[in-house]
Amino acid sequence: MKTIEISQKLRKELEKQLKPDRFDHTLGVAYTASSMAMLYGADVQKALIAGMLHDCAKCMSHEEQVKICEKNKIDISEVERRNHSLLHAKVGMYLARTKYDIYDTEILNAIRWHTTGRENMSLLEKIVYIADFIEPNRKALDDMDIIRKEAFTDLDLCLAHILHNSVIYLKTIGKECDEATMDAYNYYKNFYKFT
Repeated sequence: MKTIEISQKLRKELEKQLKPDRFDHTLGVAYTASSMAMLYGADVQKALIAGMLHDCAKCMSHEEQVKICEKNKIDISEVERRNHSLLHAKVGMYLARTKYDIYDTEILNAIRWHTTGRENMSLLEKIVYIADFIEPNRKALDDMDIIRKEAFTDLDLCLAHILHNSVIYLKTIGKECDEATMDAYNYYKNFYKFT
């Protein structure tokens, strides 16, 4: 099956399975990621598919996500065990492979790392991570106008800016930060300084 047929099939399936606001967000991420892929020379169809599937596990309960991980021997950190918003990326990668028949490693990794980021991200991983943050339906956060411009002018600066703001926000509200996010933050902050 061609990737364009896959993305059309996914759109129909996900519209049935996701809540309307989650589906709107999913489309926003898919189309933003594919636009960014056009600009930066990444595979547009892979960006579209990764964007479509990035939150495919988000509507599952935390307990369901934990069960899937334990049953399939997917490592769960203590932070992920305590934080509902983190685990869906790993479960989403698993579902992309087992439920939606996506075997492309680039796509699977983009789904896997779209929430926390990681050190030395691939082009597609950066695009999906950023698209998830800036898509048009997303509630405007600090510096959103600046970050949206950076997304289409300097990918690494944009990534560093989002990671910086995320880490500062988590510290401000007293919420723990995932180790992968801290590793990504420390990796990218060496290139870009924020005051």
